[in-house]
Amino acid sequence: MKYLIVGLGNIGPDYAHTRHNIGFDIADELVKNLDGSFQNIRLAYYAEVGFKGKKLHVIKPTTFMNLSGKAVNYWMKELKIAPENVLVIVDDLALPLGKLRLKLQGSSAGHNGLKSIEEVCGGQNYARLRFGIGSDYPKGRQIDFVLGLFDKNEQLELPALIDKSVELIKSYVTIGPAHTMTAFNK
Repeated sequence: MKYLIVGLGNIGPDYAHTRHNIGFDIADELVKNLDGSFQNIRLAYYAEVGFKGKKLHVIKPTTFMNLSGKAVNYWMKELKIAPENVLVIVDDLALPLGKLRLKLQGSSAGHNGLKSIEEVCGGQNYARLRFGIGSDYPKGRQIDFVLGLFDKNEQLELPALIDKSVELIKSYVTIGPAHTMTAFNK
């Protein structure tokens, strides 16, 4: 069984470790945890790692967030992976910091990366790990908040939250989405 795990984010040092790039940070930790490494190949940083008999193809699109669908579509076709075996890791303003929510499908909720995937890949029939980044920003400052760094207190919590996200992904590929949602969607 093989899976495509997609960490969403924007490439470049200006975006490194921002709230919007939490998908990249979680993908990095997953690959590191499984002794893999990324290579820059066709539209993405790509890594192939194994876990308990499962093959995980992990990508971080190099297309920028708004064009993520292009990279996801390419790798789904290249690897012959059905939408049901795709898991997209994404930041979510509607959830408090660190709240994890695994969903098997659903709308983009205004997230440009998910919108792009829906448009290019033809639907919403893929799982997503929504990582809560909170919404503690002044009115009209959403973009600054999302593209900003986590504050000092949040940065102290991040390693444990990223580790929990990695455990969720491992659970998803081994015991399946239903049991994983029961265990993690609290």
